[in-house]
Amino acid sequence: MKKFLIPILFLGIHAICLGQHPPDHSRFGALLWKYRTDGRIFSSPSLYRHLILFGSEDNYLYALNATTGALAWKFKTGGPVHGSPAVQGDKVFFTSWDGNFYAVDAGSGKLLWKFGTRGEKRAGTKGLWGMKPGTEYMDDPFDFFLSSPAIDSRNRLIYFGSGDGNLYVLGMEDGKPQWHFPTGGIIHTSPVLSDNTLYFGSWDRYLYALDSRTGKEKWKFETRADTSYHLLEGIQASPLVYDGHVFLGARDGYFYALDAATGQLTWKYSANSSWILTTATAKDHVIYTGTSDSYLLLALDEATGKEKFRTTANGYVYSSPVIAANTIYFGDFTGQLLAVDRISGDVIDRLETPGRLKNGDSILNKGKLDFAYMTRGMDLANYTTTVIGMNKLYRLGPILSKPVIDKDVIYFGSADGCLYAVRLVKP
Repeated sequence: MKKFLIPILFLGIHAICLGQHPPDHSRFGALLWKYRTDGRIFSSPSLYRHLILFGSEDNYLYALNATTGALAWKFKTGGPVHGSPAVQGDKVFFTSWDGNFYAVDAGSGKLLWKFGTRGEKRAGTKGLWGMKPGTEYMDDPFDFFLSSPAIDSRNRLIYFGSGDGNLYVLGMEDGKPQWHFPTGGIIHTSPVLSDNTLYFGSWDRYLYALDSRTGKEKWKFETRADTSYHLLEGIQASPLVYDGHVFLGARDGYFYALDAATGQLTWKYSANSSWILTTATAKDHVIYTGTSDSYLLLALDEATGKEKFRTTANGYVYSSPVIAANTIYFGDFTGQLLAVDRISGDVIDRLETPGRLKNGDSILNKGKLDFAYMTRGMDLANYTTTVIGMNKLYRLGPILSKPVIDKDVIYFGSADGCLYAVRLVKP
């Protein structure tokens, strides 16, 4: 089939339509609005009635009118808000880098209560990945997200992880602590509640399954250790529970399928040493997840782990995929939002952020993320080179936020500081 390119420029967002697909696929239409914050957005948005809720690195949680993009309210914390808010009834729950867990009124943004953990912490070590100088503490530049809450509406409980290594359980009404579970590492993954079992991963490389009522450990599963690269290992992706299994990617370069009741390994898929940091999604017994270094969206058979297709993006995939009808949407680190046929893996459409349009030619290597190309002339063994390279990448407006779709509109955040609302249209 002959493919064609139709460039459509609207308000700084560029959509490229690719090929011909059945009419149940939606492409990117007009930009409806964008809202600029004063910090990068890694938080994935949530919907509450007519509001769209999300956090920013400028320390605020925002509530915008989903139709117009007008600010309804914003709530200031003492640190960046990199997790995604959870809504139950008229309450919004979220974490902040200031080490507090917040409950605010969804309609007004008024503080209801807050709970203080033992403090947040970013992953890092001296001589990260063997980089120089070996005596200096270095933050892991890819530790982007905070834990997002899981809600038990029946028992009025809320669960979240912390950089202090604990999984906390609070009463929903007053924030009173019920119990906590200590692990051996940072918890920046989001817990999942299913059949009175709580599943979550830790930087100590373990996936845990706890009784959600008592906190008693049911089982734990250890992902692969790699002693050649300190802090290469660990669990940064959040689990998916689907059809009696837990599906999870890790920094060890594998994607796992475990029996949800016992923790026994059903299968594992090798991503050829690429980190898997996205939360997987599923439809019709196919599991979809993204990879970091190899820039892939993968479709895996639920029962066997056999690869059904792979779609190559242009940079790291940290944006978890979302499915609407027969289309998968996800972002990449070069500032692209992709629409992909969930059966064939064909790219249907691409949308580019203004930063990618402006800076892509000078930063990318023929449209692709190439760290060595981008930092040519600098010593890759120095930590400062990594910092300089990451700052260059941020000029592209990377999309790490998981999109959310409502009423033929897709909402997503970008590291350019903007939340975008784009119309989805049938061909």
